[in-house]
Amino acid sequence: MPLYHHLGEFPQKRHTVFRKPNGELYAEELVSTHGFSSTYSNVYHCYPPTLVKEINEPYSVEPKIARAKHLKHTSLKGFKVKPTKDYLESRVPVLVNNDLHISLAAPQQSMTDYFYKNSQADEVIFIHEGSGVLKTGYGQIEFEYGDYLVIPRGIIYQLHFNDENNRLFITESFSPVETPRRYRNHFGQLMEHSPFCERDIKRPQNLETHDEHGDFKIMIKKEGLIYPYVYGTHPFDFVGWDGYHYPWAFSIHNFEPITGRIHQPPPVHQTFEGAGFVICSFVPRLFDYHPNAIPAPYNHSNVDSDEILYYVDGDFMSRKSVEKGQITLHPAGIPHGPHPGTVEKSIGAKETHELAVMIDPFRPLMLTEQALEIEDPDYYKSWLY
Repeated sequence: MPLYHHLGEFPQKRHTVFRKPNGELYAEELVSTHGFSSTYSNVYHCYPPTLVKEINEPYSVEPKIARAKHLKHTSLKGFKVKPTKDYLESRVPVLVNNDLHISLAAPQQSMTDYFYKNSQADEVIFIHEGSGVLKTGYGQIEFEYGDYLVIPRGIIYQLHFNDENNRLFITESFSPVETPRRYRNHFGQLMEHSPFCERDIKRPQNLETHDEHGDFKIMIKKEGLIYPYVYGTHPFDFVGWDGYHYPWAFSIHNFEPITGRIHQPPPVHQTFEGAGFVICSFVPRLFDYHPNAIPAPYNHSNVDSDEILYYVDGDFMSRKSVEKGQITLHPAGIPHGPHPGTVEKSIGAKETHELAVMIDPFRPLMLTEQALEIEDPDYYKSWLY
């Protein structure tokens, strides 16, 4: 996120002497992206971030592909994913390609005995159910229902939940996750026509410096493997930092919908983008106000992209029998549209209270074995009746 932020203490100049009260040097770390040519932060640790005591045998979390090629409208019942105590074990990949992985999770317990780092993917964690605190060395972010937690690659974190009832919709992006370029000016500021602005962004606060020695388990993900590392010092030993590379959050409830006299196309709902996909937010809004407007979306063909909708809450005027946590995948190459009777029913309606997350990838998605376990096999027939 192109916003300068800082917490704690750091020297006036980068790469200069910065000492502890006892005279020892703090350990500076440059956390940089795109080979030192894009966003970065300078972090100051109590101890060097290289004190590794042990590396245990890695294990695979690579998605197992069940359907690599398909041309069928598909629905997954996301809330059929069973709650699991451990956060990492709860993450169930369902739709994947080389640009992103989409997972569901229902963790019951906080991460208290280990830390996690995704070393090659930015993560966007949508909080469907639950609340708590995202803890990092950069500070803390309180989260609740409707929040997107954006955690850039390389950041070590813990999720602490307030109770055991949690449902997460997770996107792993192998390119940086950014706000839409068309909403940013030359300086990176979100412009007046953007559906959200910098005031809506939640940045880390309450930096806590953990000056601790011990055995600290950090689970590091890279190329489909989890590497269990044991560090000799606490990973949240930051005394201060500044820069542009850090975790942040945005609530779907703060997305201001763009409406018009006739039906607006999906790009007006765009919230984030990566290389090869976009993420959109469908929120409560007034319907189209042309006197002859049809609020329900028209039939449309996905020529260049698949379309994934994750249903969060509310009523969907173009769909029948929608459940919370349901995922629909409408693949490129065939048309889809409103269910029978919903077009006529939508005429004259004034508003909608739907809440959903949409992802449009520009390369086909593959279904995993776990996805087939929660698939509604007859969804593609739902336009017949």
